[in-house]
Amino acid sequence: MSTPGHYLVVTGQAGFGRSSFLLALMLAALALMAVRAFFLQVVDAPFLRHEARRQAIETVQQEGHRGMIVDRHGQPLAISTPVDSLWANPQILSKEPAVWPRLAHAIGWRTATLRSALAAQRREQFMYLRRQVDPRYAARILDLRIPGVASQREYRRYYPAGAVAATLIGFTNINDQGQDGVELAYNALLSPHRGRAVVIRDGLGEPIAVRRGPRPPRPGHTLVLSIDERIQYLAYRELLKAVRYHDASSGSVIVLDARSGQVLALANVPSFNPNTRSDLNSSYYRDRAVTDVIEPGSSLKPFTIALALQSGRIVPHTLVSTSPGSYWVGPDRISDVANFGLIDVSHVIAESSNVGASKIALTTLTRQAMYQNFLRLGFTHSTKSGLPGESSGFLSPPNTWEPIQKATLAFGYGISVTPMQMARAYTVFADGGLLRTISILKDAVPSPGRRVFSPRVVRDMRHMLELAASPAGTGATADVVNYRVAGKTGTAHIADLKGYHKHRYVASFGGYAPASDPRLVIFVDIRDPRKHGYYGAESAAPVFRKVMTGALRILNIPPDDPVTTMARAQTRWP
Repeated sequence: MSTPGHYLVVTGQAGFGRSSFLLALMLAALALMAVRAFFLQVVDAPFLRHEARRQAIETVQQEGHRGMIVDRHGQPLAISTPVDSLWANPQILSKEPAVWPRLAHAIGWRTATLRSALAAQRREQFMYLRRQVDPRYAARILDLRIPGVASQREYRRYYPAGAVAATLIGFTNINDQGQDGVELAYNALLSPHRGRAVVIRDGLGEPIAVRRGPRPPRPGHTLVLSIDERIQYLAYRELLKAVRYHDASSGSVIVLDARSGQVLALANVPSFNPNTRSDLNSSYYRDRAVTDVIEPGSSLKPFTIALALQSGRIVPHTLVSTSPGSYWVGPDRISDVANFGLIDVSHVIAESSNVGASKIALTTLTRQAMYQNFLRLGFTHSTKSGLPGESSGFLSPPNTWEPIQKATLAFGYGISVTPMQMARAYTVFADGGLLRTISILKDAVPSPGRRVFSPRVVRDMRHMLELAASPAGTGATADVVNYRVAGKTGTAHIADLKGYHKHRYVASFGGYAPASDPRLVIFVDIRDPRKHGYYGAESAAPVFRKVMTGALRILNIPPDDPVTTMARAQTRWP
C-alpha cells in the first residue's frame, strides 16, 4: 500500500514543476510583449507613424493646363484639352501575373511586352502604360480593377487652325513643353505652375480618395497675338494655291499693319498639321519667313533709288540711258530683259531696269552710303519679332566691294535677307519714312520708329511704286480693284556654293495699300517656281493682289480710288 502513495507524491511534484515552467514562459512572453509594445508605442512611434502615412497617404504632383494662344479677336489658335495617362506600380502589378494578359490586351500590348516592362522596372513604383488617352478609354481600363493600375489627369495641345498657322504657332511635345514657334518663344509664360494633391490608399496600395493639397495647380497665361485668324487663313490659302500651281518648292506671305508694325498674318508653305505630326518631314516645321534668307532681286531696287533721291543728286524725272539694254562693269555684263532706251528714274522702277538701277548706284552713291542705308533699313540684323530661329541675313562689309558688287547690290544681288526683313523694310514707304519694330503680340506698344527717308522721298517713291503696280509697270498683276496699290516685283536667280542656277529663281513682290493712306504692307516670295512662269509678276504679285483684296475687305478699309481702278478692272490676271 506504500508504493501507490509514493507514486502520488512524485506525480504531484512533476505537475507543479511543469506549471511553474509554463507560468515562467508566459511571464517572459508578457514581458517581451510589454517591451515590444514600449518600443512600438514610444521609441519607434514617430518612425512607424511616418511609414504608415507614406504608404497610406501620398503627396503627388498635379498638372495645370497650358495657357491658350488666341488671335487678336480671341479666336483660339492653341488650346489644352484634358486627357488621362494610365500608369502602374510595378511593385504591385508584378505580383499579379494572372491579370497580365487581360491588361495587355486592354492597352494594346503583348503580354510578353508587359512582362518585360515590369521586370525592367520592378524596383520602381511608377511606370506609364498609355500616355494622353481619352478619359473614357482610361475609365474602361480602370473598371477592370487591376491591382496597381491607376490614371492621372494631363493635358494635350490642340490647334484649331491646323496647318494654316502651324509654322507660326509651333507645337509642344508630349510633356506639354514648347518645341517651336510661338509655343517655344513664350514657353515660360504659357507653362502652368504645378500643384500638389494628397492621395489616400487602402491596405493594398490602391487609391481610394484624392484631396486637394496645400498648393493647387495654376494654369499658364493666355497669350494674345496680333494675328487676325481670318487674314491668316486667306494668306495661307492663296499661298498654297500659288505654290501648287507653279510647282514651287516653298513660299511665304507676311501681312503687317503699316501703322504699328504688328504681324496680322504669317504663312508658310509647306506646312504641317500639328495635331497629327507622325511621319512628317521636320523641315516642314520651319518658319521660313524668319529663318530662311533669299536674295530679293528687284524688290530691293526701291531702297537703292530712295537713297539716291535722298542724296539730292537725282530727282524722279532725271533721265538715265539704258541702251542698248546692257552694259559692262569691268569684265561683267549687266542686262535688262529689253532695251528700254532713255528713261527717267520713275520708269527705272516701273520697268525694273537693272541697267538703270546699277548706273544710278555707281554714279550717285558711295559704298559706305549704300551699306549704311541697308543697315538703317534693318537688314543684316534680326527684326526682333520674338520668333525663334530668326536669321539676321548677310551683307559683306563695304571695303570688300568691287564695282560689280556695288552695281548688283543696287538690284538685289549680293545681299541675303529674310522675307520678314523685306516686309518690315516696305513699312518705311508706307509709314512716312519711319522704320518700326515688328511685333506678334496684340498689346505690344508700337515703337516711335527710326527715320530712314524724308517725307519728300517717301512721296516720290509712292508715285514710282504706284506706277510700278499699274498696267504701265511690271507689277500690274498686283492691281487691286478700287484701291491704289504701290509695290515692286522681284525675280532673282537662286545661288548655292557652285554659283547661280540658270533656271531656278526666287519670285517676290512687296507693296502696300491703300497708297493714299497705307494700312497694310504685304511681302510675298515664291521659291523655285517651275511651271506657269517664274517672274515675280507671274507668281508672287497675283498672291499679293488676292491677299490684299481680301484683307482690305475683312478690315473694312474704304477704297481710295474707285473710279480709275475700276477702269483698269477689265484687264484680269492670273
